[in-house]
Amino acid sequence: MQPEIRFDCNGVNWQLVADTLQEVGMAHYAPEIHQQAFEASHTVVFLYHNQQMIGFGRAISDGAYQAAVYDVAVLPQYQGHGLGRTIMQAILSRVSHCNVILYASIGKEPFYRSLGFRLMKTGMALFKQVETMAAKGFTD
Repeated sequence: MQPEIRFDCNGVNWQLVADTLQEVGMAHYAPEIHQQAFEASHTVVFLYHNQQMIGFGRAISDGAYQAAVYDVAVLPQYQGHGLGRTIMQAILSRVSHCNVILYASIGKEPFYRSLGFRLMKTGMALFKQVETMAAKGFTD
């Protein structure tokens, strides 16, 4: 499968973004919140197959030397075809001059390691939902 890659938010179905993130077990908000976050991001990537959005991701960045990747997700029925890798490579190509950080869903660390990411020893977080994030294994 050769998806179409788009680097803008034109015509995005924000309800599908929210629904996809919920379905894959990631943090999700109201569609308009996702729209605000993606539109404010340095880099956005959307994958389409037959005019249907099948995956997405984004990076925030200062554009100089730091970036962070968020919201990388692929519709479950399209997983296992290398589309997550396609999204990440597209994002990383746009911030190749930057240090890049992210936090992975539990169990996805090997995928990010295959892209060159390494575990951080000094990572810290100040989450709004402290108990939820601890229960999910993101913090102690």
